[in-house]
Amino acid sequence: MEEKKLIEFRNIVKSFDSQVVLKGINLDIYENEFVTLLGPSGCGKTTLLRILGGFLDADEGKVIFDNEDITGKPPYERELNTVFQKYALFPHLSVYENIAFGLKLKKMSKDIIEQKVMKMLKLIGLEGYEDKNTTLLSGGQQQRVAIARALVNEPKVLLLDEPLAALDLKLRKEMQYELKRIQQEVGITFIFVTHDQEEALTMSDKIVVMQKGEILQIGTPQEIYNEPTNRFVANFIGESNIISGRMIEDYKVRFDDITFDCVDQGFKENEPVDVVIRPEDIDIVDVKDGKMTGEVLSVLFKGVHYEIMVETVPGTSVTVNMRVIRNHDVTSEDGSEKISANNFYVDLEDVENLDDKEIVALSNAQAWETESDEYISIANIEYELEAKEGQYPVTFSTANGTSIERTIFVVNQPFVKNEKANEGVMAFNFFKTVDEITESQALDTDLKTWANAQGWKLTDEDQSVDISVDYDFDPEEVTEGVYEITFSTTGREFKIHTTDYSEEGQEVGLTFFPEDIHVMPKVVF
Repeated sequence: MEEKKLIEFRNIVKSFDSQVVLKGINLDIYENEFVTLLGPSGCGKTTLLRILGGFLDADEGKVIFDNEDITGKPPYERELNTVFQKYALFPHLSVYENIAFGLKLKKMSKDIIEQKVMKMLKLIGLEGYEDKNTTLLSGGQQQRVAIARALVNEPKVLLLDEPLAALDLKLRKEMQYELKRIQQEVGITFIFVTHDQEEALTMSDKIVVMQKGEILQIGTPQEIYNEPTNRFVANFIGESNIISGRMIEDYKVRFDDITFDCVDQGFKENEPVDVVIRPEDIDIVDVKDGKMTGEVLSVLFKGVHYEIMVETVPGTSVTVNMRVIRNHDVTSEDGSEKISANNFYVDLEDVENLDDKEIVALSNAQAWETESDEYISIANIEYELEAKEGQYPVTFSTANGTSIERTIFVVNQPFVKNEKANEGVMAFNFFKTVDEITESQALDTDLKTWANAQGWKLTDEDQSVDISVDYDFDPEEVTEGVYEITFSTTGREFKIHTTDYSEEGQEVGLTFFPEDIHVMPKVVF
């Protein structure tokens, strides 16, 4: 039998304070479906629910309910009821009276009201509680009363705006199954809003994943989990290992410098892609049997399974010395201006391409007026460099002749080579003053610049590799001395869920089937 379309959102747009929170939403919901709107805070899911309930007006678009345009209808004329996160039960009324409240407003006869309320009490498992004060009920019981109060009016749709958020973990899990049971028994459409992916997977017939006012994917829990359309959905629904890769051709994907068989097709040859492998789809085997090998970094017992982190590709790191020296400004004879600069290192190979701008940047040379602190230009740079190791003086001067002399250290700087990761990383020792460090607005970025830190692929020196920086000093409390700074690339770590135990530090093999690899287009969010 063909499903009947009950609700249609057509090009729904909504803004608050010039910020667009819904960007042309189109969505169909069918009779007797349990639909979950899933996404992080601020994605627009509650706004969409409130537009359906009539509590908000859309800026553009239509809401069609059972083939009728209800866009302009007030909430009380819509055949739907809402259960909010705060249940808003009447504290001065009993359980029975709370459930019966809407029926009394409709002026139904006393016997009809009693029949309907008792039926609801049985449905929610609270028979015998009709005379109880709602303030004495547990959170789960209060929620059931709120649901019964909404369902007793026999709406075609029940809207639930994060109704489980206030419950503790154990009760929340119990209520997930209760809600699904109630929905199946009453046979109406439930539309549920949550940011909890476990709730969505447990209860839903259909999940609508939202982000920044847009729908990213619609599907069953199995489709959303097993076939996410992009990195965001894969990360948001369950735990994932997501790797940047390249689709070599149909059914062949390459990542971590290994080509794997997969079941995906339709991509361009050599198209950059994201690859997702779920933790439970990876098996730990003997090194000789693995499609890739690695070292066990950590083992965490999670009750049902072990969560094991395996590093298959080690990161690459290099450590340099930052020499923090006292501030050493030079003041002009008349005291009107100051100039400062630092000694610095440069690689032998880079000497020929070094120009004045780079020398100013590497030495952090600057000049300024004493009274106003306004910067003035470095008018002249004098130096003589040779393409051989050594120390070479460099002099920086202003137009008024205020000058400072520093040293360029030309070194044959070795780099760290990581064949397994196909990476090279290089960085230089450097000099800085206390003020330069404490006044930095983006210290991590500045440290990379000061050390001329860089990473690249060994097989393609034009392909850069992202590096991070690590240090153990407090920038606000730094004093003169020598500090170690480490620049690193990120290694490849796989998260594995397994019932088999492995020792930390153990060398293992990892294997998986082609159907366990899911290839997704690269999408920027």
